[in-house]
Amino acid sequence: QVQLQESGGGLVQAGGSLRLSCAASGRSFNNYAAGWFRQAPGKEREFVAALSWSGMATAYADSVKGRFTISRDSAKNTVVLQMNSLKPEDTAVYHCAAGRRTGWHIVGREQDNYDDWGQGTQVTVSS
Repeated sequence: QVQLQESGGGLVQAGGSLRLSCAASGRSFNNYAAGWFRQAPGKEREFVAALSWSGMATAYADSVKGRFTISRDSAKNTVVLQMNSLKPEDTAVYHCAAGRRTGWHIVGREQDNYDDWGQGTQVTVSS
């Protein structure tokens, strides 16, 4: 099991940027696939971005493609979600997740692909 802690959320104006970090403790993030999901008020949790176990494959929701980038910083044992050109509809609680249910180069878009979750960090984008 890996413990995850998100940080970097906050309030930003539309068009701005935020950098979310997900720090892992207990295990190395190099041994896990990683994903970011978000949940807006009154809505179900949805997929945002994911990184394969190998670190060589990524996937993004259509709504964030071209604006968000997921990456892994092995030295800091973190996974980062760089969010640019933010829109009000990006407002949500963002959760990171880690898991080993997918294959080496497979990117998991489903919540069931992950076993461990962080508590989440709030992102609010004002118009």
